[in-house]
Amino acid sequence: MKKSWLLLAALFVTLFAVSSSVIGAESNVEYHWSFKPSKNHEPASTEPLYAQLLQKYNGIYRGDITKKEVFLTFDNGYENGYTEKILDALKEKQVPATFFVTGHYLQSAPELIKRMVNEGHNVGNHSFHHPSLPAVDDERLKRELVSLEELYEEITGRKDMRFLRPPRGTFSERTLARSAELGYINVFWSLAYKDWETANQKGWKHAYNAVMKRIHPGAIVLLHSVSSDNAEALPKIIDDLRADGYTFKSLDELLIENGLLPQGYGEG
Repeated sequence: MKKSWLLLAALFVTLFAVSSSVIGAESNVEYHWSFKPSKNHEPASTEPLYAQLLQKYNGIYRGDITKKEVFLTFDNGYENGYTEKILDALKEKQVPATFFVTGHYLQSAPELIKRMVNEGHNVGNHSFHHPSLPAVDDERLKRELVSLEELYEEITGRKDMRFLRPPRGTFSERTLARSAELGYINVFWSLAYKDWETANQKGWKHAYNAVMKRIHPGAIVLLHSVSSDNAEALPKIIDDLRADGYTFKSLDELLIENGLLPQGYGEG
């Protein structure tokens, strides 16, 4: 009898261990976001596996490729003196954008964060300390995202931070799953260029040509706000894309249309 009880207990422990290892056991293989740039203004594409993972966890990297719509996003790791000029251009042209910010940015530029919100832009999560998310455990991942949204709420009084741009463009199925559980929609991109090297800026025409060459219907554009080239080129980019029939939409409009966000998201 005692032997049978011990066997049952051992079986229970084994089953519990197996079930525990399965729960939340998504792969943590690290991927580096990549995409095939647009040619002749045809839609950019990404690796089939990446597209499958984004579909599974409600991530996005482009909008409706049948519509001449553009979604502007800016990564703001730190303030380099150009965000105000970018905001001025967006305000003048009445164009919405999403700014993905870090903890350092929130701490060092709270007035710019308030301006973004007051002028109708989305502020997204770029993590507090900008680590590669696959390199940190679940607890650290949650802390990176939650601590940033708490500081954002302290500055703005809002609880509408629901877009995430994974730092360094690295991700795994695990990080997509954990961030989705926290209510985040991972936002990658289908148009970008090497614009973040502040000591290697090449003039506004370089930024303008890089965007105009790769533009396509439904493009989610990634620009870095530390770039003087981007700040200088932005007004002409907006004007010339509009002249070519493009309209500028916000990410929340896109996701409301797709049923990934409720009507009225971001209001109030």
